[in-house]
Amino acid sequence: MTCQPAGLGPVTVAYEQQGAGEPLVLLHGVGHHRQAWDTVVPLLADHRHTIAMDLPGFGESPDLDPTVPRDLRTAVAWLRAVLAELGVERPHVVGHSLGGLIALHLGQAGLARSVTALAPAGFWTDAERRHTYAMLAAARHSVRLLPDTAMVRLAHTAAARTALAGTFFGLPDRGPHETLIADLRALRDATAFSATLRAGRAPCLYSGDIPDVPVTIVWGTCDRVLPPRQAARVQAMIPGARLIQLPDCGHVPMNDAPDLVTRVILEATPSAPEEQ
Repeated sequence: MTCQPAGLGPVTVAYEQQGAGEPLVLLHGVGHHRQAWDTVVPLLADHRHTIAMDLPGFGESPDLDPTVPRDLRTAVAWLRAVLAELGVERPHVVGHSLGGLIALHLGQAGLARSVTALAPAGFWTDAERRHTYAMLAAARHSVRLLPDTAMVRLAHTAAARTALAGTFFGLPDRGPHETLIADLRALRDATAFSATLRAGRAPCLYSGDIPDVPVTIVWGTCDRVLPPRQAARVQAMIPGARLIQLPDCGHVPMNDAPDLVTRVILEATPSAPEEQ
């Protein structure tokens, strides 16, 4: 789907819709793709109309035109246009990492009925950001060095799965091999990876409360990419936010505990009273 946000060039996003019920938009993290939600979408489908999309420059979505700014205000602008094109007004928004940060901005802009942010990016100190970037860059560098055939072969061995996925998953042996392979390919092929990290160096990626929108912050207790201590900074900024910790989960809890993540999402995205 291609839309034309006011004052910007055209933006094209790949997306997938499933299920029925209130609309729920799913936003992935940096270097990932919409299939990050494949473990939970089937569990949500009987209760929510899910819309999982590839952010520009990730998955199957082409990158933004070089003239389009890569800042959070612009992300809100093109997502506003995407939602209008889809005919979706104030959906529930669930985001992971980069997607969680964007989801919080959508809540501030009045575009979300509720916001659920899984380990949202941007609540780091300078030292923490450098550590996070080093981990992400090292992971991307390693998969770009591997021929595809070698990556597929290694993904089927326990030791290699730990080495390849241990950065992101608390339980790297959990989940199909095909899921890991697809995630590694998405990281390798993400055309917006470097530009997104550059944009993330901007000071103060988020500020202010979201007083009129229910906000749930979710963090894996074993997150190595964005340490769970950062959750306290989100709560300090958004005092009304509910914090949920996911035991034994890493940075991508959808892979570690899909049933638990689904339950958290359903509880955080209640149906409107007239539809209950």
